[in-house]
Amino acid sequence: QVQLVESGGGLVQAGGSLRLSCAASGSTSNINAMGWYRQAPGKQRELVARLIHGNTVYADSVKGRFTLSRGDAGNTVALQMNSLKPEDTAVYYCNVADSRWRDFWGQGTQVTVSS
Repeated sequence: QVQLVESGGGLVQAGGSLRLSCAASGSTSNINAMGWYRQAPGKQRELVARLIHGNTVYADSVKGRFTLSRGDAGNTVALQMNSLKPEDTAVYYCNVADSRWRDFWGQGTQVTVSS
C-alpha cells in the first residue's frame, strides 16, 4: 500500500502561480509512475502531468505552464503551476502507480483560479 499526503493549492488570480506537493509513504520502492490528475465540477478526472520511468507526459492544456518534478529520494513529487487560468480550477489529485501498476490516490486539493 502507498499513502499519499498532498499540500499546496488554494485561491489565486489568473496569471498567478501555485505549487502542489505530494509525499508518498509505505510501499514506495520501485514506483512506476508519479503525477497529478485533476477533476473539475461536472467533468471526468483527467491527466495533468505524469512521470513514468524518467519520461514526463503533460496534458496539452498545461504544456509550457506547468512543471512536474520528483524529489531526489523518489517519494515526493511537485507540480509547479504558472500562468494559471480560470479553466485550471479543479480538485487536483496526486497519483502513484506502484511496482505492480496499482494506482493510489491522494485525498485531493482544491485549486481555484479567479478571473
